[in-house]
Parts: sequence; C-alpha cells; structure tokens
Amino acid sequence: MSHPTNRSFVARHPWLIAVVAVGVLVAGGVMADYLRALPEDAVASFVGRDACVECHETETQAFTGSHHDMAMDLATDETVLGDFNDVTFVNDGIESRLYRDGKKFMVYTEGPTGEMEHFEVKYVFGVDPLQQYMVEFERPEDAAEDEVGRVQVLRISWDTNRKEWFYLRPPDVSEKLEPDDPLHWTGIAQRWQTMCAECHSTDLKRNYDVATQRYHTTFSEIDVSCEACHGPASLHVELANRSSLFWDRHRGYALVNLKTEDTTPQIETCAPCHSRRGVLDGKMSPGAAYCDHYNLELLRGDTYHDDGQIKDEVYVYGSFLQSKMYHQGIRCTDCHDPHSLELKHPGNETCTSCHQHAAGKYDVPSHHHHPVGSEGAMCVNCHMPHTTYMAVDPRRDHSFRIPRPDLSVELKTPNACSGCHVEDLRDTLPAEVSDDLKLYQDWLLAASQGNEKVSEVIEKTDQWCDEACDKWYGEQRLKPPHYAEAIAALRRGDRSGVRKTLKLIAGSNTDPKQALTPVIARATALDELVMQGHVEAVDAAEQLIDENERDPEALHPILLASAARAIGMLGGGGAMDPGQVQKKLYPLLSHSSRLVRSEAARGIVNGNAYQRLSGTKRRELDQVLSDVKDEFMYASDRAGAHMGWAMLSEQRGQWAEAIRSYSNAMRVEPGTTGPRTNLAALLDRLIPMSRKDPSVQEVLNAVGGEDGIAGVEKKVTQLRREELPLLDRDAKLAPEIADLQYRYGLALYLSGDLPAARKQLQRAVELEPDVELFRTALRMLEEHMKNQ
Repeated sequence: MSHPTNRSFVARHPWLIAVVAVGVLVAGGVMADYLRALPEDAVASFVGRDACVECHETETQAFTGSHHDMAMDLATDETVLGDFNDVTFVNDGIESRLYRDGKKFMVYTEGPTGEMEHFEVKYVFGVDPLQQYMVEFERPEDAAEDEVGRVQVLRISWDTNRKEWFYLRPPDVSEKLEPDDPLHWTGIAQRWQTMCAECHSTDLKRNYDVATQRYHTTFSEIDVSCEACHGPASLHVELANRSSLFWDRHRGYALVNLKTEDTTPQIETCAPCHSRRGVLDGKMSPGAAYCDHYNLELLRGDTYHDDGQIKDEVYVYGSFLQSKMYHQGIRCTDCHDPHSLELKHPGNETCTSCHQHAAGKYDVPSHHHHPVGSEGAMCVNCHMPHTTYMAVDPRRDHSFRIPRPDLSVELKTPNACSGCHVEDLRDTLPAEVSDDLKLYQDWLLAASQGNEKVSEVIEKTDQWCDEACDKWYGEQRLKPPHYAEAIAALRRGDRSGVRKTLKLIAGSNTDPKQALTPVIARATALDELVMQGHVEAVDAAEQLIDENERDPEALHPILLASAARAIGMLGGGGAMDPGQVQKKLYPLLSHSSRLVRSEAARGIVNGNAYQRLSGTKRRELDQVLSDVKDEFMYASDRAGAHMGWAMLSEQRGQWAEAIRSYSNAMRVEPGTTGPRTNLAALLDRLIPMSRKDPSVQEVLNAVGGEDGIAGVEKKVTQLRREELPLLDRDAKLAPEIADLQYRYGLALYLSGDLPAARKQLQRAVELEPDVELFRTALRMLEEHMKNQ
C-alpha cells in the first residue's frame, strides 16, 4: 500500500495532461509541416519578374533601369533613345531616313535585294553607350503571338553619349557591304537569333526549323530578368505563398543559391553570357557547371594577344580565368552589385576596399607615380586597360595584370603604360598617319599591318616605359617569367617555343615567384602545338590523360578536353596508331564533364579508331556522339553546324547522314563555301565503292534517281560548278590567305581550267612557300600540263 505522499505527479497536477497533449499536437504539427515537401518530380517553370517584386522590392529597385533590365525591349516612345524625327543619315553612299509612321519607328534604307525599302523597327537593343534597332523578317504565318520570326540588327546605331547616329562598321572592313554579304545588316552575321538573343533575353528558345528555314523563337521575358540568374521560380513562389514554418527540406528555397562559400557557382552562372564560347546544349541552369554546357574559346592569336590580354571581343570570362583574383576566390559580386550591376564603390575604393595593406601602399603617388586624381592614378587604368568595341564601347580587361612593358619590349605585346604614353610621340608621325590613330588599339593594328613608323614609335614608348618602371620600383619590380614567352616563341616559329610550350603544358613549375600559369594558357599552348603539327603534342596530351587516370580530379575539363582533341587530330594525321587513339580516349567517354566526353568522342572518330571498336564500345560511343550531334544542331541555322556533323558522319561511314547534312548546310546558307566541295568529293569516293557494296549503291540511288550512277556523276559536276563562284569570291575577299587560294586552285583544276588553277596554286605557294602540300600540288599540275 502506497504512502499518501507518494501519489503520482500527474494525479497531483491533472492540468499537465492538457499541456502535454497540446505540446504533442504542436510538435506533431511542426514535424508534419517539416516533413511536407514538394513532389520529387515537380519541375520549376518561369513565372516572370512580377512574381518577385512583392518580396524582393529592394532588389527590384536596384535592377530596374540596369543594363540587364534594358538589354532588349519593344520599340516604344519610352524605350527608343535615337532620333526618329525624320532625320537623314548617310553612309557608304546610302542615304537612309529614320522617321515615324504614327506610333511606329521606321527606317528607309538598303534592303536584302539592294533596293531601298521601308522597314519597321520592332525592338531596341541595349541602352548605353549605344542603342541598336531590330527589324523582324519572315514571320511564319502560323506563328503564335509569343513567337518571333527572323530578326536582323541594323548597323545604323545611336550613340547615347554623343546623341548622334553612327554606322557600326565591322572590324577591318572599310568598303561598302553588298546586300549578299553575311556582314550586311540583313545577313546572318547580323541576325539576332544567331549572334545576340540567348544572352539578351530570359529562357530563350531559338526553335529554328531546318525544313522550312523559319524561326519560331520564344522567350519568357524579353530582357535579362531575375530568373536568368536565379533559375525558374515557380516552385520558390509556391513555397513562399504556403503557410509553413519551413522551406522545402529537400530543395531549400527552390532557387539557385549564388552566395555559397564556393565561388564557382556564381562565376559560372555569369560566365555563359560573359564569355566567347561554343554551346554544348543550351540548357544550362544557374549554378550548373560551365563545361557541361559550354566550350570556352582559348587564347587564340586573333582574339587575344600572346600574353592573354584582350584583343577581339571576348566578354571577360576568358580574361578573368587568367587572373590571380579568380584563383584567390574573388567573385563577380565582390566588385559589382548583382542587381544594379554598378561598381560597389566609387573610383579606387572598389580596389582598396579589399587591398587594405599598410597605409599608403597603393593609392598614393609612391606606388602609381602619377598626380593624385589623374587618370594615371586610377587603379583600373593600369591594371584593367580597356579596348573599345562596337566603335564606342570601351571594355576593361579582367585579367587584373601588373603592367609589363618589359614583355612589350621583348614580345611586342601591349601594356597599359604605353597605352597612354604612346600619345607623347604622336607629333613625330606624319599627319596622314596620325589622323587614323584614335585609340591605342589603332596604333597596335597599324604596327601589326606593317606600318614601320608606327612600330618605331611604339617600340620607343615601350622602352621608355620599361626604363621608368625600373627606376620607380628598382629591385622590388616584379618581372617573373610569363607564359607569353612560350606562346609567342611558338607562334613566331622559334624552335625553342616547342620546348617552352611543353613545359608550360606540363605545369611542372613550382617556383612561387613564377607568374601564374592558368589552365586556359596551358590548354592554349597544347592547341597551338597541335595546329602547327608538332608531334610532341601527342606525348604532352598522353601525359595529361595519364595524370587524369591517376587522379580524376587533377585536371580542369578545359585542359583535359584539349588533350583529347590533340590525340584525335594528330592521331588522325598519322602520329598515333588508331588502336592507341582508342586506348587513350575511350575511358574519357565516361568522364563527368560533357566537354571532355564530347572531345573524346570526336577524337576517336578523327583518329580513325571508330571502326576498331567492338559492338558494345561502339554503341557507347554512338550514345556520346548523339550528344555531339545535339551540340551541332543547337546552331542548326548555320551551315557550319551541318558541315561539322556531316564530316563526323562521313568518317563513321554514315553515308546517307553525311549527304543529308551537307545538303542541309547548303539549304540554310546557300552562299557558304565548302559543303558542295565536300559533298562532291564524297560522292566521287562512293561511286567505285557502290559496285561492290549494295548498301552504298542504295545510298547513291537516292541521289542519282532514275539515272543511277550517271545521275550521281551529273550531281558531282553540278556541285563543283556551283562552288566555283563562291571560291572565287572568297579568294578575292581574302587574297592573303594561302589556303583559300589553294582550295580555289584545286576546284579550278577539277573543273578543267588548268591555266587558272596553276595561277591560284602559284599564289598559295608565294604566300606560304614552306607548306609542302602547296608546292607538291603545283609541281604535279605543271607536270600534268607538260604531258598534255
């Protein structure tokens, strides 16, 4: 029998039952709320910026009026900045008129036929420092309201700073553009869908129909809006509007988080639109791996200087990858507000907000040696020199380099010091030369084109700047070895360049004082070796692939992809046995990066190893090649895409597919040189094969029709006849390119015009006398002509 004082605690406190019950219910409700999640198969869709405003008012205010917000818009009284008050603009003898027709903005100018026509400006493009104007052509009759037909960008543009019209001339083109020129405003090089659209609109779908040659282009928003950077937001909005204590336990906010400790997701979200690159699939979502969706252009000699400084329009990312800033974990939003895109601080504060070293170390004359407040005292003018594109748009180099006039003296690369001080010697030049030198890049171009007087002035300036830096910085001056020394030596034909480049590719340097060797420079060096046919590149590529086998995380996909490309190209050229090509590249077909898989698959085909694969391995390769086809067909409105796939198909013995793809190349760009020549050569090769192989005969029957082989031969003659005027055009447009003269010479030979063929082959030999192929072709032709 229990003692009265030992009654249960609950019996003495009956209210506790109710408290516990409520607690259990609350806890159970909270737990149930936590466990409730979006369906696993729920897919986010684009909802537009209006769905973001209510909760993100501060960000919306910053975004409104930004360059992303104004990237593209309908032409209205509010968006059009140019003067359309019946003004006349003259260029290249064409008198254009810009005027209003009611609410419409109109331009009267030369059209695609060469006749003057009236065009409605439907869209505006950009806001500062220039605005461009776009005209819609060939809108399909069955187009939905939200679809866009072919859109062309006028070259007549508005300078928003000077408030005047100007003609946006293509680089290095001084003559009038004819209407059939791809660079004419109605040509493919000025087509919005091919050149601009995906980076100026949100969720763009090009939707080109090869059969009808019509676009059904769509976008969720006309400009670069919230979801372009944060991903489709429907699930995020659903969660935000749900009465819950929690976000989704699996998906979090159901948006891409770009504020992670790892800087890569943010940088690679910005990179697709801020890089010069090829597209692998066009389906990248924010935060995804760049190399799974894009193929970054390397430091090519026509787009970058030998030391990696910007030359042509390369859009920042390729420069930033070279910088110490990138390798030290700096991200875009450390300097730029992510919504307004403005710098976070005025003037030098953007730099000194991070570079807070000992007092007076950087933002003082003892460092920059220029008067306080002058242009020379601005950090960016020394460490981020600009190059002007689109006539009025100066863009800064994001490699954040220390000026190296010593490299300029040695290698003739540009430097920020000479960029300003070359003006000090302008008066030493004749007026007729000086008048054409508006910008530092004009001086560099004139020197590269052989103007000795300009070259002399640049050399004197470089020398003076180098001596000044020695005087200013003395023994503390930083002049570490630079990858430019290897790449420049290789490009100028110096044999030492091969040795230096191999060392650069291997990345064997461990000296902490050595200049940074970014992966893009190593990949460039390997590509340069391959392009020049140096067989040493094979060993370098094999070593990289072996390193990847030992440690799959060791190599960046950009470098490993270059190694795969090297094996395929040089292996296909005879530097490797096809079996060796297969052995090295087949394992890369399962690499985590799509870029690597793609280059490995192409390399196996180019290396003549496709036919050596077993049935299982060939099926695995074909699966990767189906992705490669998708890469090509992303640009299905360009002839080069169909030609690229045709050549891969031809190498695999897929004759019908190759013929179809060459035909598509001719269909989408009738004026392109190449597909007719390639198709004629393929058909020529298949004719004797068809006598022994019924499958080949069946393919040719589809070409020759009722006439059989005679019809195929007739087709070959027709293709070569149609190609001649195109080759003639190209040879005249680029008289200094030996390969074009050679190709035109061969075409003339096949057409039976031997004297004309001899003339073109002689020209090719004169331009590049060291190329054995050109000399052999000319010698064989001359022997043939003698024996006739």
